[in-house]
Amino acid sequence: MTEILRLISSYRARRPARVSAFLDELFRRLARCERSEARDTEDRIWDVWMHHPHDAAARELDLATGDIAARRYDIAETRLTLLLRRAPDFAEAWHKRAALYYMLGRDGECLHDIRRRLELEPRHFGAMLHFAEILRSSEAAAEASVAAHFAVATARSIHPHLTIPD
Repeated sequence: MTEILRLISSYRARRPARVSAFLDELFRRLARCERSEARDTEDRIWDVWMHHPHDAAARELDLATGDIAARRYDIAETRLTLLLRRAPDFAEAWHKRAALYYMLGRDGECLHDIRRRLELEPRHFGAMLHFAEILRSSEAAAEASVAAHFAVATARSIHPHLTIPD
């Protein structure tokens, strides 16, 4: 938990593993756009995150995403694990597997993948929100509540139009 909080607090000082001027511009636009433009800008950010320079890796991520939607969780986990062995720098694959682990209640594994995701893409507001959700469901309520609030506030500093409760 401490390592993830450190990553969240230092996101401005760190660069993504895959530098993209286009993605940087989308984040600048997201920070200053009107609410009516935010959803489109967010969708474009997710599209960039889902992309990988190797088409096969992007296809595998799409297949795993479909497996999760179809509740074929074991197949999705296998696909994502194999994908991450072949493309350990594919940040969105870490995020998808973290989301799968979250859905399965495997919080320790989820936190591991969130940490890796934030190492590769410091501005990942979705990973910050997943982290906050895990904290909110934890037993250590007081300390976790403060950390969850911090994670949500940081995500909102990146994406001011998030509609997630504190």
